[in-house]
Amino acid sequence: MRPVFLLLFLTFTLLVFNAGHILPGAAEVGSRKQKVWARAGSSAMLPCYLSHRKMGKSWKQLPDKTSVLWKRLGGSTHQEPLVVLEVEDSGLRKTALPMRPRVSLQDSALRNGNFSLRISPVRSEDAGLYEARVVHNTKVHCCRVELGVITVTLSPPSPVVANEPLLLQCNSSHRASLVETCWFHNGRLVPTSRTFCSSHGALSILRPAMSDAGSWRCQLRYSDNEIISVMYNLQILGFEGSANPVVYAAAGSAADLPCTLSYLPSAFGINVVTAHWSHLAGGHLQDRDTSHNSSSRSFPLHLPAVGLGDAGQYRCAVSVGSRMISRDVTLAVVTVTPSIQGPISEGSHLLLICSLTHPQGHERFQWKQLDSAPTNSKLARATSRNLGGRRFQMGPTLEIPHVSQKDTGTWECSVYGPEGRLGAVEYGLQITGAQVSSPPTIFSGQVTFGLTLTFFLLLTVCVMALALQKRARSPAFPALDGMVAIAVPRKKEVEENQKEKIQQTEC
Repeated sequence: MRPVFLLLFLTFTLLVFNAGHILPGAAEVGSRKQKVWARAGSSAMLPCYLSHRKMGKSWKQLPDKTSVLWKRLGGSTHQEPLVVLEVEDSGLRKTALPMRPRVSLQDSALRNGNFSLRISPVRSEDAGLYEARVVHNTKVHCCRVELGVITVTLSPPSPVVANEPLLLQCNSSHRASLVETCWFHNGRLVPTSRTFCSSHGALSILRPAMSDAGSWRCQLRYSDNEIISVMYNLQILGFEGSANPVVYAAAGSAADLPCTLSYLPSAFGINVVTAHWSHLAGGHLQDRDTSHNSSSRSFPLHLPAVGLGDAGQYRCAVSVGSRMISRDVTLAVVTVTPSIQGPISEGSHLLLICSLTHPQGHERFQWKQLDSAPTNSKLARATSRNLGGRRFQMGPTLEIPHVSQKDTGTWECSVYGPEGRLGAVEYGLQITGAQVSSPPTIFSGQVTFGLTLTFFLLLTVCVMALALQKRARSPAFPALDGMVAIAVPRKKEVEENQKEKIQQTEC
């Protein structure tokens, strides 16, 4: 019994002695190793830390007397250990050729006891067991980390083009049997439907739309109850906005047809981009414009003055590298047609009809009078406040039963949809022979009466002057006026005396 007891005592003493020379890292010798999962194409950090408490006074000597050696022990027991990165106590660094540009240690972190290995980008063949051997003075510290790699593949490869079938596949380096694969989009489980089909861990998207872009998560469940998940940001190269946009423009105005890519082609490493515009007229595509620009993602078509002949369907085809994507844009022209062709007279019955060349079925029309003729100021103020009268009217047809001066001016027909105002057209209403007058005032009536009286007096004076001049020219009666003036009073005195005598005789 004594030899056996002595052997156990020596073994226990040896273990305690060795434990004093191993500082806790990410995974200590004899302890359960850590495991890190990373997606292929992203970066991975294999942790390995030394604590201040265990280092004691020798902490200040880091990293002067410290060397680090990272090895890959292999994905299986049959692979030989591979030196990944070595940093000698002199500062000299050695990196294995296959991983030279992808592995690194941070110099600033080494001074704080951080010997973590960074791998970027991670490849599927990087999966396996890694060991860090840190030598400080005469002490050796070890960290063991297993790197697992999850791979998400796209078929066809990036860039993913809208409306082209896409296959998403997800797998990992875990050795157990795969039991279930689930896909999540923006945090929601994606069920199997006509758009999404899942089979053997792969997700098929029959017609990818711009709404399918964003954050995807693949979750793998294995037979040993290991659950692994990975995030993937899916970028879809397409066009911004709705699938088939409609641009509303008034006849005679300018219009810009949009054609903007969802991403810059340079984000996918593509530097050759060509945009081509065509107009579908009479069943044939007519070329309109071609532009080449690799530093932009917007290729609009500008039309300076649109007419009825410009309305219809346009197509913007963008060549991105070897891929071709296109979208259709509809130009709807808004016009106003009056029921009276030619001059419009006051009092006539007028209809203004607002029409659209390519209606989508959800448009609403509203008529509004922007301004009116400068008539009476009180009338203008009353019209601007009358919102329930002729100022606003719903529907494509504006009816004016009796055209008057207050109807003259600019009328606007606006087109509205579920998203708000889509476009507008203006019509200037003018009345033939319409005059602007103001009501008479008291002051103007007094002035007219005074002028009439003055004219009558002047006319009387002129007539009297002519009569006197005619009498002065007659020689037969030079003093007739004086004799008549004296004889008339004497005759009256004789008649009065005779009346008095008659009265006295009767008495």
